[in-house]
Formats: sequence, structure tokens, C-alpha cells
Amino acid sequence: MGLLPERSNLFILLFVILLTEGHYRWVQAQHCVWYGECGESVKVPGKKYNCNYTGPPVPLASEGYELLTELCPGYNYGNQSLCCDVNQLRTLKGSLQLPLQFLSRCPACFFNLMNLFCELTCSPHQSLFMNATKITPDPDPKLAGKSNVVEVQYYIGQTFANAMYNACKDVQAPSSNVKALSLLCGKDAKDCNATNWIQYMFDINNGQSPFPIIPIFSDAPVSSFTPMNNQTYDCTEGLEDGSGPCSCQDCANACGPKPVPPPLPPPWTILGIDAMTVIMWISYVAFLLIFIGAVLGAWCYRKRTIMSEYGPILDSNNPLSLNNDNPDQDASCCETLGERFENAMRLLFSAWGSFCVRQPLLVILGTMILVAASSAGLVYMRITTNPVDLWSSPSSQARQEKDYFDSHFGPFFRTEQLIITTPLNDTFLYSPYFGGSDVPFGAILDKDFLHQVLDLQLDIEGLVATYEGQNVTLKDICLSPLAPYNDNCTILSVLNYFQNSHSVLDHSIGDDFYVYADFHSHFLYCVSSPASLNDTTLLHDPCMGTFGGPVFPWLALGGYDDTNYNNATALVITFPVNNYLNDTVKLGKALAWEKEFIRFMKSYNNPNLTIAFNSERSIEDEIDRESDSDISTIVVSYAIMFVYISLALGHIHSLRRLMVDSKISLGIAGILIVLSSVACSLGIFSYAGVPLTLIVIEVIPFLVLAVGVDNIFIIVQTYQRDERMHQEELHQQIGRILGDVAPSMFLSSFSETVAFFLGALSNMPAVRTFSMFAGLAVFIDFLLQISCFVSLLGLDARRQEGNRLDIICCVKLPEDQGEKTDGFLFRFFKKTYAPFILKEWVRPIVVAVFVGMLSFSIAVVNKVEIGLDQKLSMPDDSYVLDYFKNMSMFLHTGPPVYFVVEDGLNYSSLEGQNAVCGGVGCNNNSLVQQVYYASLISNYTTVAFTPSSWLDDYFDWVKPQSSCCRYFNATGDFCNASVVNPSCVHCRPMTPSGKQRPEGEDFMRFLPMFLSDNPNIKCGKGGHAAYSAAVDLYPDDTQVGATYFMTYHTILQESPDFIEALKMARILADNITQSIGHKVFPYSVFYVFYEQYLTIAYDTALNLSASLAAIFVVSTVLLGFELWSAVLVSITIAMILVNMFGVMWLWGISLNAVSLVNLVMSCGISVEFCSHIVRAFSISVKSNRVERAEEALAHMGSSVFSGITLTKFGGILILALSKSQIFQIFYFRMYLAIVLLGATHGLIFLPVLLSYIGPSANKAKVFAANKRYAGTERERLLNY
Repeated sequence: MGLLPERSNLFILLFVILLTEGHYRWVQAQHCVWYGECGESVKVPGKKYNCNYTGPPVPLASEGYELLTELCPGYNYGNQSLCCDVNQLRTLKGSLQLPLQFLSRCPACFFNLMNLFCELTCSPHQSLFMNATKITPDPDPKLAGKSNVVEVQYYIGQTFANAMYNACKDVQAPSSNVKALSLLCGKDAKDCNATNWIQYMFDINNGQSPFPIIPIFSDAPVSSFTPMNNQTYDCTEGLEDGSGPCSCQDCANACGPKPVPPPLPPPWTILGIDAMTVIMWISYVAFLLIFIGAVLGAWCYRKRTIMSEYGPILDSNNPLSLNNDNPDQDASCCETLGERFENAMRLLFSAWGSFCVRQPLLVILGTMILVAASSAGLVYMRITTNPVDLWSSPSSQARQEKDYFDSHFGPFFRTEQLIITTPLNDTFLYSPYFGGSDVPFGAILDKDFLHQVLDLQLDIEGLVATYEGQNVTLKDICLSPLAPYNDNCTILSVLNYFQNSHSVLDHSIGDDFYVYADFHSHFLYCVSSPASLNDTTLLHDPCMGTFGGPVFPWLALGGYDDTNYNNATALVITFPVNNYLNDTVKLGKALAWEKEFIRFMKSYNNPNLTIAFNSERSIEDEIDRESDSDISTIVVSYAIMFVYISLALGHIHSLRRLMVDSKISLGIAGILIVLSSVACSLGIFSYAGVPLTLIVIEVIPFLVLAVGVDNIFIIVQTYQRDERMHQEELHQQIGRILGDVAPSMFLSSFSETVAFFLGALSNMPAVRTFSMFAGLAVFIDFLLQISCFVSLLGLDARRQEGNRLDIICCVKLPEDQGEKTDGFLFRFFKKTYAPFILKEWVRPIVVAVFVGMLSFSIAVVNKVEIGLDQKLSMPDDSYVLDYFKNMSMFLHTGPPVYFVVEDGLNYSSLEGQNAVCGGVGCNNNSLVQQVYYASLISNYTTVAFTPSSWLDDYFDWVKPQSSCCRYFNATGDFCNASVVNPSCVHCRPMTPSGKQRPEGEDFMRFLPMFLSDNPNIKCGKGGHAAYSAAVDLYPDDTQVGATYFMTYHTILQESPDFIEALKMARILADNITQSIGHKVFPYSVFYVFYEQYLTIAYDTALNLSASLAAIFVVSTVLLGFELWSAVLVSITIAMILVNMFGVMWLWGISLNAVSLVNLVMSCGISVEFCSHIVRAFSISVKSNRVERAEEALAHMGSSVFSGITLTKFGGILILALSKSQIFQIFYFRMYLAIVLLGATHGLIFLPVLLSYIGPSANKAKVFAANKRYAGTERERLLNY
């Protein structure tokens, strides 16, 4: 027991000795590896080696205290004894400028990174985790006895490396729309990891490290070295100095769950079949059952009582009849009012017609004077060809937003673009010298091929155009973001990775055995770091374009998969050209150069290059060329109609009287009247300063010809069938005829005019302009026809009665009146067609077929595609079609989209900044954050990338740790980071408040400097190139006005893609507006063209409904207040319009402004097909509906058929020969459908409908007719 205390003391002594020995060895290990700087690096000129030093740490000179605090915050070792001096700290600061500028957005990331480098450079414990593996004596005699450390091993904890990488991997570079690691890792961010990032930063080939630093990653001690494994911060954590956690944009873990797009609404189906189809089938079958049942029931009832074709169901004298038209019953008040109104119109028009025939010279001369005065306005005619004015109303949201954007930031630049492919299919493999898998390259990226493309690009740059005697080159008009310091044009081309230089493209590093770096390695680096000023290969060539900005690979390459740009199959070269709002001279120069560019590209030939190209002016030029080429087609079309009209008006009784009975001169006069009405309409609106559009010029003559010729045929053919009464003179006869037919003409013309003028309420300029011009033209045509044409008809009737030849009216034939007979068409309609259509067994079939057509059309109305495929606007042989095809095949990004913050937001305040920015401390629902969230679900939102944010880059640029923001102490002027001058001082002090964001006066003081700073190798955050146009400063730089934040849409190919992109961008902007409490709107160059499609379904329904309502009201009044007649007219026209949609779906015609104009026009022409028949039915005094329908069809049907259907048919068929796709689809197809549907409904369905449910005869009109014609020769014609 006594030995135990002694043994215990022995153990204590041994333990103390062991501790002392361990402590001695630990203290001995705490020595430096280097201290101070020695000779210049052999491999990286301008950089120095550190001096080998294995002594204890050395106290830092006081002048380095501030620098140490700046670089290594919280790095306090008591007396600050370190293994570095002030010069090493300065070198560290210079080497870390780019990481500082890009990673300081995330405080945790930057803290961890600085920890890595501070431990490496200055740690007093260097020898624990660093091993100098190569030391050479310094050759400089001044540094005799000193050695250079030329290679070290740096033992780094794997945990530390992973934590540092995880904190930094999501940090964004706002100006480049890429992750910051893409610029700092030597490869694309997705290929970067913890180890290869640190290896890259320590690689001598990156241009920053003066000697190799070999990182060794391990969490366990290695060869007596303890890896550096300092504390790290996660990007979701704040720092001890009060810095907050990183923003969601820079730290995925700081975000909530990734946004999930809402599921697409399921299609509306019933039993797996389209719901509309099922509903219309059921409705149609139900209708057929009810209709057939009613018809069979009536037939059985009639068979049981009276075996007559027109039994009780149709007998006017039977109380059970549908036609209870017994004239013995008293007329109602409404019928009497209608008869009096009808009689007043007949008397008025009769008196007017008689006057026109009696005073032809006065009437003709008066109308000619009025026509000449109105048409004189054509000297003021302006034709609008600007697509913006054609498709976008000045009051529309998109137009106002475009004007706002243009006035604050300048108009969106003009674009000249080439898409280059090659017929060659060769691929080749590139084997990197420094290891890595082989990389396949497509034929388009072969160096010889790139040289040929560069030759083409340089040729285009050298093009010289002439404008008003002055030479114009690309430099005179191109976008130069760094002008006047750098006047190089912006050229978005993969050749700009090689500075648009053959010698840089050929630049390679190697020896007789190997090529270490060439254009392959440079290309692969630049597509991952397009904003780099110094690639990490041995070439050390810049990737930044010569114009001072990055060329993003998704803009310069096409046809690749994912981000494998080396697989590209197309090169895209874009030349942005300045656009000008109100400077016609500069705009003229741009147009002149574009014209020369197009001429050059059309004549360029290289068997290895397949080039599709487009210029800003191309579409307008091709539309103009198309219009010129279609003139001949239109002329032939109208010529055929003119010839037909001239010949068809005459009613030839015999060959001998051919030239007497023909009406060629009257037909030509009628055509001239139609054209005069068009000229008057154009002239009157030109007086008012309303510009014309090509749609007006191409469509209105067709419309007015349809309406006008129909009326001409009705007047002439009614006269030809009429028999002059006893003691009735010619002027009385024509007056009486006009009294009979003019109300019908007035009904159709006035209905169309009112319908068209209501269409002018549309917001769509094309529809509004067409409706105004058409409404006036139709009404003027009616006025000219009941005045000038009636006078001409009187003169022609006198000529015919005098047996004078047509055209050669001075030649007279011998007296021979010839026997008066009915025309063939009239006889056919009266004897054959009308009785057949109204047969008892035919009528149900007609109803069933037309209701079936209606049901089908209703089922597909919602399936008609909306939009206008831009390819359709081009001629078949246009070079632009190849461009459109290649654009949809190869391009990988859509148009840029700008989220514009309107003037009034206070960016100088913390609240205003947090509402917009995307960095530390910014609101989670800020503008940048919301656009970032949207980019995460780009397939739904169509927003492709995180927005470039001038505000976040400005905060990084102005930080006191950065060398970007400096000014001359004496003058206060800006001092660029590349300037070496001791009088340049940092903008903000290295104090806690100085490290905060600038507010108030500080914010506005340094912002203009940021916007004028050109990016350079020491400061990549200069805002001149990226943001000078994005911020609209007040005069004297007192306040920030409107600003924008730019990103890109996803690739948009078809009209629905563009429409959806606009819709989603507006939804996003509205959400941002609500979140930040300030107006934000999206703007892209295509919005003004596609906005109309957001509401076109509503606009179409509104326009057509308004037109139908107008037709209903006018028809009700002018048919003598016969409400039911007006309802039937409106129903038939509505059926025609619905069937037009069915034809559009079947024939692939989309709904857009052009087709809407045609639909409005079809509404007008349909009136012609329907109203004359219904009016003839309403004034018929036959005994039942069938007979009245037969009489109306016989008398008016032939005029309608010959006046509209046959006239138009020949002219329409010629349109099919047009080279213009828009003519073939929107004019030939739709016009043909309008005429065929109008004719079939007006001449087949409507008479049958009237025979079933037509209005009863107006008893007052029957009494008046019987009384008026009692005892006259006309009485027998009542039953004709």
C-alpha cells in the first residue's frame, strides 16, 4: 500500500513530460512557410514569389492594420503577428478583386473564401497545413541570400471545401445572367465542384496565382500535417459582424420550396370525347327528332283531312294554318304603321326616280361634281405600312408601354441576323492535353469553316451604302455600348470570342509534339465564362467581345442539346443597329445600309455555307414586293368581274338586236359608280387625315363591288321584267320600279353601313379603319345608284327604245321592237329551281343539312386557332421564309424582355432598394426575386433566365472592399480601377457604415460613375456596357427615374407561344406591382403585335354581335316594323357567320385582324343575300307561305345569284393564283367561303325557312296593293 503514492507521482511526472514534449513540438510547428515578397514569377509576369521563411510569425506593420481588417475581418491574433507583410496583403487584395466583385453578394460565401486565402497567405500556423515543396534561390543580386517558394502543398479539410462550395454555388452574376462560379471556376457552373474550383483558383494557368499551389483535401491528418478546417458559415446564416444571410437568388437553401407551376386545365370532355362535339351531336339529333316528328304529324293530319299539297298546315284560310293570312280580318296597328312607312318610302323613291330620269344631265353633272370634290381628298392620302400602326391601337396597353419604353430608354434596336449552317456533316473529336474526356465538335465549329464565316462577317462590317450622297458604314449606325471610349460595334457572334480576328482564331500554344491550347480550349472556356477577360488556358485570350460586353452562347449558337454548345449545328450572327424615334436622317441611313446588306447577302455565295438572313426592314420590304406582285392578280380578278357585269346586264332577245339589247355601256357606268364610291370614301377620310391601310385598298373594292353590283342587277333586271302600264311614261315607269326596289336596296345598304360603323368602335386599327371606309363607301354607292345610275338607266332605256346601238349610240337600227321574253336565269329560277327547292320532301332535307352544318360549326368554334403565322405574310419565294424556318429549328432563346419600373420609386431609400434588388437584405418578393422564381419554372412562365440587375451590381461595385469605385481626391472625378494614381481614394470608407449599401446623397453621388465605368480586368462590374441604357437619370443626376431589369423569354416559335409569353409576363409584372406597391410592366418588341390576340375572341364576338344588332334594328324599321322578318334575317346571317368559323377550322384559317375584317365584311355581304329575299317575301300577296317564298325566290333570287354569286365567283378563283400566302388563305379561301355560304343560305335555306315560319302577310299591305292596282294592267301581275 505504501508504494501506491510513489507510483502515482511517477505517472504524473511521465504525463507532464509527455505534455511538455507535445507542447514543444506543437510550438515548434507554429512557424511560417514564407514571409514577404521576393523575385518575379517566371510564368506569370507581374506577379511575385513569396520569400521562403521558416521563423516565427512577424508583427504586422501598423499601415497594414486597415488592409488586414478589410480582407480578413475578425482576423485578430493579439499582437497581429502573421506570416505575411503589407505587400503580400496588397497582392492578395489585387488577386481577389474579381471574386470579391462577384461573390460578395453572399456574405457567408465571401467570408469562407477569404478564410481560405487569409489562412494560406498570413496564418501564423502555416506550417500545420502548408508544405513548401519547391524552393529556389532568388537570382536577383539585391535579394542575395533569399529563396523563392515556387510550389506549395496546401492541406484543406474536405468539410471546409464542401461547405465553402455549397455556400457559393448559387451566387448569381446579375449582368451576365449566369452563376458567378461560371466566371470563377474555369468551366460552366454545373460542372464545377468543391475540389475543381479550388484547384482552378490555385492553378498557375489562371493568370492570378504566381506559382502552383497544390490543394490536398482530407479531414484526417496527412503525413503529420493537420488540414485547415476553420469554421464556415452556411449561406442561410448571418455573420457575427451583422451581415445577413444570402438572398434566395444566391442561396437555394434560403428559398422556400421550389415553385410548382399549376397543372394544365384538363380538356373538357364527356366520356373521353370533346364535350362540344358530344353536346352538338345530342342537340342535333334531338332537333331532328322533334322536326321530323312535327313534319310527319302535319303530313298525317293533312292526309286525313284534305289531300292537297298545301293543306291546312299551309292554307291561309284554315284557322289551324301557320299562314293564317285571311285578308278579311282587320289589320293590326303595327301592320298599318308598317304599310304607311312602306308606302311613304315607295312614294319618295318613285318621285325621286322620276325626277332623275326627267333631269338626267342635272343629276349626272351634280353627282360628278360631288364625286370629284370628294375624290380630290386623295391628294392628301397617306398609306400606313408601319406594322405597329397597323396592328396596335395608340390607346392600347402595349402601345402605351412601348411609347413609355422608347421615350425613357430609346427605341428597341434594329436587328440584322444571319443563321449559318453547313451541308457538311463531319464531326471531329478534341482531346484536351491536360486530361478530361474527348469533346466532339460539329462541322460548323471547324477552324477552316470559322475562318470562312469570319471573312463573311468582316465583309459585312465593311459594307458601304449611300444615303443622300453620303457614305454609310456599319460603324455609323451600329450599337456601340462603350462609345465614345470604344467605338466597336456590338456583334453577337462566336467569332467575338476570338476578337473577330483571324490571328486570334489561329492562336495556339504547343511544341513539336503536343498542342496545349488552341481555339477548341478557348471556345470551351468562353461558352462557360463569356464575360471573362482572361481565359484560364495557356492562351490567356479574352472572351469578352470587342464591343465591351459578353456574347452569350445561347445567342450565338444554335442546334445544340442542353448546354453542350460544342454540338452546335448553326452559328447565329446578330448585328444590333441603333433605332431612331424622330430622326429621319439617321433612320434613313440605317435603312440604306440595311438595303445594301440585303443586296450583298442575296448575291453572296459559298458552297460550304448555307445562310438564312433577315434585316429589320425585310418583312416590310417583302410585304411591299408582295403587294406589287399581287396587283396583276387583283387587276385580272376585277377585269373578269367587270367583263361579266357588262355582258350579263343585257337581256338579248335576238342576235340581230344584240347591240341594241346589250347593256355594256350601262354596266361600265355601274362599275365606275362603284369605284367612284370607293374613291369618295377614301378621299373624304383623307381630308380628315385618316391614313389608309393595305387591307382597306385590297378589301373594300371587293366589298363595294359585291354590294353595288347586286343593286345594279336588281334595278336593271326588275326594269327588264316590268311591263309599262297604259299611259305610263318612261320616267313614271322607272320611278315606280325604283319605288318598288329602292326600299330593299336602302334596307341592305343602310344595314351594312350601320353595321360597319359600329365595327369602327373596335380597338384594332386594321378593323376600325376598314369599317369606317367600308361603311361610308357602301352608303355613297347606294346614293349614287339611286341618282346617277337611275339617270343613266333612263338614258339607256331611251336608247334601247330608239333602236340605237349600245356604245355606238349614233347608229340606229330599223324599227323592230322584237318580242319581249324573260331571261334564261329568271325562267330557270321561276319554273325549275324555286318549285324544286320548295317541294314538300326537299324542304326537310334542306333544314336537316343546314342545321347539321350549323351544329358542326358551333362544335368547332372554340377550336379555331388564334394568331397570325408570320410566315404567311411572306411571298412563296421570299428569302425571309428560310430565315423563319431556321429560326424555329436552331435558335435556343427567345426575345429579350424588360421589366420596367416606372418613374417615382425612391432607390435612395432602403425600402425602395429592398423592393427591387436581389441580394442580401432584399425582400423575398422583390422584383428580381420574383423574376428569379419565375425563371425556375420557365416552361410555364416563359421567363428563361434570372434578370440582370443594375442595382445589385451597383451595390457590389460601390463596396469599399472593391477597387471599382474610386475618385480623385482633389477633383472628385471618377478614377477607373485600371488607373494607378495615389490620389485615387475609395468612394466609401472601410467602416461598418461604409460597408452598408449607399443611401440618400451617397447613392446618387456614385451611381453616374457606375453607369460610365467600362469593365476591365481589375473591375468586371463596370456598368457602362450593361446598364447605361437601363437607368434613366433625372437632369443633373439628381434622382433615378424609370429603370428596367432585362432577361429573356424562352424560345417562341408559333403564335400561341408569343401570346402565352405576353400573358405570363403581364401576370408576373402585375404580381410584382402589387408586391412592391409601384407600377411595373413588361416590355418586349413583339408585344404590340400580339396583344390583340389576348382579347380577339371577345373583340370578334363584340364586333359581330354589334353588327348583327344593327342589322336587326335597321331591318325591323325598314321592313315596315316587321319584327319577325328582322329576326329571320338576323338568324340566317348569324348562321352564315358561325359556318364561316367552321370553314376556318376546316381550312386552317386562324382568327386574327385580317380574318376579323373578312368576318365583318361577310356580315355585310350576307345582308345582300338575305334582306332582298325577305323583303320580297314580306310584300308578296300570295295566299300562303310556300307560294310567297317561291315568288320571292323567283324574282329576287335570280338577281342575287347573277349580281353577287356569279360576279364574285370568277374574280375569287383568280385570287388562288396569287404568290402571296396571305392572299391565298385569307382572301381566296375566305372570300370563296363568304360567297358560297351566303349564296346557299340566301338562295336555299332562307326560302325554306320562310316557307315554314315566315311572317304572315301584312294585311294592310295586301289591302293597299289590291286597291292600288285594282282595275289596272298591273292587277294581273300580282299573280305573275
